[in-house]
Amino acid sequence: MNYIIAIDQSTSSTKALLFDEQCHVVTRTYVDHKQYYPQTGWVEHDAEEIYNNMVEAIRLLIEERGKGKEERDYSLAITNQRETAVVWNRHTGKPIANAVVWQDTRGAELCRQLRNDAKTTEMVMQKSGLLIDPNFSASGVQWLLDNIEGARLQAEKGNLLMGTIDTWLIWKLTKGRVHATDYTNASRTMLFNIHTLDWDDDLLRLFNIPRSMMPELKSCDAIYGETTVDGIFDEPIPIAGVLGDSHGALVGQMCFSQGSGKVTYGTGSSVMVNIGEEPKPAPKGLVTSVGFSAFGKTYYGFEGNIYSTGATLKWIADQLQFVGHPSEMEALATSVADNGGVYIIPAFSGLGAPWWQSNVRGAVFGLTFATTKAHFLRAALESIAYQIKDLVDVMAKATGGSLSEIAADGGPTKNRFLMQFQADMLQTPVVCTEVDDASALGAVIMNGFARGLWKNFDDVVSFRKVTDIYAPHPADPKLYEGWLNAVHQLINK
Repeated sequence: MNYIIAIDQSTSSTKALLFDEQCHVVTRTYVDHKQYYPQTGWVEHDAEEIYNNMVEAIRLLIEERGKGKEERDYSLAITNQRETAVVWNRHTGKPIANAVVWQDTRGAELCRQLRNDAKTTEMVMQKSGLLIDPNFSASGVQWLLDNIEGARLQAEKGNLLMGTIDTWLIWKLTKGRVHATDYTNASRTMLFNIHTLDWDDDLLRLFNIPRSMMPELKSCDAIYGETTVDGIFDEPIPIAGVLGDSHGALVGQMCFSQGSGKVTYGTGSSVMVNIGEEPKPAPKGLVTSVGFSAFGKTYYGFEGNIYSTGATLKWIADQLQFVGHPSEMEALATSVADNGGVYIIPAFSGLGAPWWQSNVRGAVFGLTFATTKAHFLRAALESIAYQIKDLVDVMAKATGGSLSEIAADGGPTKNRFLMQFQADMLQTPVVCTEVDDASALGAVIMNGFARGLWKNFDDVVSFRKVTDIYAPHPADPKLYEGWLNAVHQLINK
C-alpha cells in the first residue's frame, strides 16, 4: 500500500493528511500558526514556525497512524498558500525577516508607481499574465531587500535565497540541498514568464531582485527530493507533487478539460477556469496563471482572487467574538429573512479581482437601529457569494457565456445557506465534493503521477465524489445591486 502524506500549508494553519492509493483520507492533523500585523496593511508569518508546525503535524499524523513496516511506502506532497514570500540566508538557513504574506499591502505604493507607466503595466501583464499588485510576491521581496539592514548587499553577493512557502519547506526538508518551486507557485510571483516557463530577466530587473536568489523550476508532477522530516522517518521518503493551493483544487476537482472551473473557499477565495495549453491574455479584472503542469504539458487558467472570505468569518468569531466558531453562523444568519439592508465589504487588505483596489479598507453599509447580530452575520456570509459572483460574471463572459456548473471546495462549503445563496446569485449549479481538502487531493494526484501510480488523467477522475448539488433558485436582483452600490461608494469615496 502506498501512503501519501499531503501537506496543505494554508494562511492560517498547516494540515497533514494521510491518503491511501485510492485517494481516501485515512487521517488528518493540523497546527495553527500566529498571524502578525505589525502595521496597518502589513501581514506577516514566522517561516520558522510554519516549518516547525509542519513537522509537528506530520509527527502527530504518524503517531496516530503508526509507521510500522510500511515506512518505505510513504511519500510527501505539498500544496501551499501562494504568493507569500520568504527571504533567507543560504548559509545560515535563517530568514532575514518574517514572511510577507499575500494579504500584505506594504508594496502598494511601489506597485502604484509602476502602474503609472502604461508600457511597464503592459510588459508585466504580457510576460507574467498578472496585474501589478502587492498581492503577488515581487513587491514584497523588493521591500525586504530595500528595508532590512544589509539585505541588499547580501543579495548582490549571492548570499540570499527567496521562495514561496513551498520552496522554503522543500529547502528545509532537504537540509538545504534542494532550492526549487513548481510552475504554478512561480506564476504567482510576478517574476515568472508564463510563455517561456522561466524566470524573466526584465521582471527581475524591474523589481531589482538578483537572479541568484531564484529557485529551480519544476513541473507539478516532478520528484523534488528526499527527506526524513527531521528524523521522523528512519529512511528518506520522496517529496513529489507540488503546486499552489488554488491549482491543487483545480486538479483535485478534476478540472482537466478546457472550460471546467472551480471555486476554492478558504481564507481568501480563488475562482479558476482551465483555458487549455495556450496562455491567453486575461480579460479585465482577471489574470492568467499556470493552472497545472503534468505529463510534459502545461495547462493555463484564468483566475481571480478574493482576499477575504473565510478570513471574514474568522474575524467575526475571533476578533468581534459574535460567535464562538464560524460554524455557528449559519443558524443565526437564517434566523432572519434577509440582510436587513446591511452590506459588509471585507476589504481588510484591499479589494482583489475584479476591482484591484489595494488601498481601500473594509466598511459596513446600511446599519440602522433595527440591525441585529443576525443581520450582520448574514451580511458577512452574503459578502462571500457577492465577491464570487463579481468574478464569475467576468469569467463567464470571457469564456463565451455562463458556466455549466461551479465545483466548490473548502471549509465554508459546509455552510448550506452560503452554498444555496451562492447558487442563487450565480444562477448556476454549485457542486460540492466529498473531499473537503481538494487542494491536498490535487497534490496527492500529482504525487501519484510523479511516481507512476497513475498514468493519465482518466485514471483519477473517479476519485471525485459529489456530495451536494445546489440548484439555483430565483434571486432578487436588488440584492446584488445593493452590493455593487456599496462597493462603488467605497471605491469612489
